[in-house]
Amino acid sequence: MTVLHRFSPIFYALLRIVSGFMFTCHGAQKLFGVFGGHAQTGDPWGLAAGVIEFVGGLLIMIGLFTGPAAFVASGEMAVAYFKAHARGGALPIVNHGELATLYCFLFLYIASEGSGRLALDRLLRKS
Repeated sequence: MTVLHRFSPIFYALLRIVSGFMFTCHGAQKLFGVFGGHAQTGDPWGLAAGVIEFVGGLLIMIGLFTGPAAFVASGEMAVAYFKAHARGGALPIVNHGELATLYCFLFLYIASEGSGRLALDRLLRKS
């Protein structure tokens, strides 16, 4: 066991918060055309991805309905990988699918762990 192990609940919360924020930014690109993105609201797939990324990222970030939100986000990233990247080669490093792959497995892990500390889910359970 390492010295840092005692901080793992805080590190997990930071991982959840930061990854949720980054995912929200991807959704904002698709929905609002901000952060160098282009609004994809005319494309049903782009709109669905934008909503899942924006709303799901917010929920993951604030720790509300974290498990279901992260599970849906993980599935969306799996679909994105196979829809947009897999045909470009066998490995994510070759087909530029690294981010989709990482998000997919990161959110699957978050779905299995739940909200953890610094989460609205935790506050609501205490009420």
